[in-house]
Parts: sequence; C-alpha cells; structure tokens
Amino acid sequence: MTITVVDTRTGMERVLRSPAADRPALLARMLEPVRGMYRFAPAEVDLVDAHLGGMGFPLDRDTERCLAALEDLARADAWNRVGTAMEGAAAELAGAVPGLEVHDVTVLLTLGDPADAHFTDTVLGVTGFGGIWGYVTITLWPSPENLERLEATAVHELHHNLRYAPGGVVWDPATVTVGEHVVGEGLADAFARELYGDDLGRTRIGVPHLHDEAVFDKVVSGLGVTGMENFTAWVHGDESARRFGAAPVGLPAGAGYAVGNRLVDAYLAATGRTAARSLRDDHAEIIATALGHLGR
Repeated sequence: MTITVVDTRTGMERVLRSPAADRPALLARMLEPVRGMYRFAPAEVDLVDAHLGGMGFPLDRDTERCLAALEDLARADAWNRVGTAMEGAAAELAGAVPGLEVHDVTVLLTLGDPADAHFTDTVLGVTGFGGIWGYVTITLWPSPENLERLEATAVHELHHNLRYAPGGVVWDPATVTVGEHVVGEGLADAFARELYGDDLGRTRIGVPHLHDEAVFDKVVSGLGVTGMENFTAWVHGDESARRFGAAPVGLPAGAGYAVGNRLVDAYLAATGRTAARSLRDDHAEIIATALGHLGR
C-alpha cells in the first residue's frame, strides 16, 4: 500500500502567483491526479468546476489571503502529517480486520474559499471526501482548530475509503440508505477518536447536537430513506441541502454525524468491538443493535 499525498503546496502557489488568465489551466493540472475519483460520473467532469463548486479556493480574488493560508499549512507541516497519519491508520485497520487488502490511496489537500460563508461558518472551514476507493480529498481553511484536527480528519476519510473498497460494503446508488451514510460517518468518527481522542476525533459540525433528542429521533426516522439526492439534508443538514439544491427536512448542520456517533457508540458498547474492527460491519445490524442497547 502506498499513500501518495499530492504536492499541492507547490501547485497552489503556482496557481495563486500566476496571471489570472493562466490559473484555470494550472489548477486543472494540479487536480489531474484525482481525476479517477470521478470514474463513476455519467459524463466527464471538469476538474476546475468541481473544485470551485466544492468550495475550493477562488481563482479571481482573495489571492493574498490564500497565499498566507498556504504558508500556515506549510508551517504546520500539513502534507507530511496527513501522509503519516493515514499510513499509521491503514496499518491499524489492516491489523484489526483479517484479510483486509489495503489499496493505494491518492490524497489531495487544498485550501477552501475564505469568503464563502457556508464553508467558513456552516461547515466550519473543512470538508472531506473518501467515499470513492483510491482517493481522498480534504478542503480546509487552516484555522487553529482545523490544523489541530488534521490527522483525525485524514483518518476519518481513510476509514470511509476502506469501508467502500472492493470486498467491503457496496454503495449502490439505487439501494443505499441514509442509515448507511449515518453509520459510515459514525464509524469513521469513532475510528478517529480511537486514535486521537474524543476532542479531536469528532467531526466538529456534529458536536453541538450529540445530546439533542429531537435531532436523534428525527434522523432515526429517516434511516430507511433512499435516493442519494436526499442524503445531504439528513446527514449534513438543511443549510447544506439548500446550498446544493436538495430539499430540507428540518435538521441542523451535522445532524447525521451526531446521530451516527451515538448509534456507533451504542453498538460498540453492546458488542465490545472497536471501530477499526467494525470497518465493514453491516449498517442494519449496527442500527438494530444500537437502538436495542439504547432501549429505543
């Protein structure tokens, strides 16, 4: 297994210091190593559009702010920290799951958009994606909190990557449920917590709602919902749903993360298993066991 962290430090600096007209092509070149992440898309994806639509750093403004943030990432040794954390996490998972095949992973770490209030305020300046095996992307603004949680963010995404890799849980767009997504987030957070502790391991947007019973009941009521277009509202909350053109369901930001943490904690408590060992456990069994343990 090889963890390849793309040298986006050089790539982003080249983009940000170039004339505006040259920036899209330079950004596309920097993003090319993760093109394979879009292999299931129905049509070829424009990598620059995907970057900008995913709250990535802008090409036409805030250049000095982004260059300063890039220096913050460099001072924090972000790229080496991500690679080291993911290598250690991969070894941990391989030791916990008999026969687990750990594939190569390409990791793309980029700055987000400092002027996008949804990015900075709603999702607290960090997003990640690890659901397509072989690729992990992390988009963040290097606030002290996000830098402190950098390793935990990386291993959270690696847990997703190996859960949905060949031989693992099948994410079938036609049948996958909100329950799978919620459980997947809970397991990934639990794994990060096993390695880095509760304070660093929990995804920040879910923390305010960990003990909100109304949020718990609402999300549990939707665990059987299918249709991936519905997942944003149930997992990330109404604000993100509106941002990406989905229907709200009456949930705050990070609701699915909060509920996923509670369900997985109850499952692990009932079974004595670890999140690492539970990498590929069935979501329906996790939910049933958790709800029984909670007396629901």
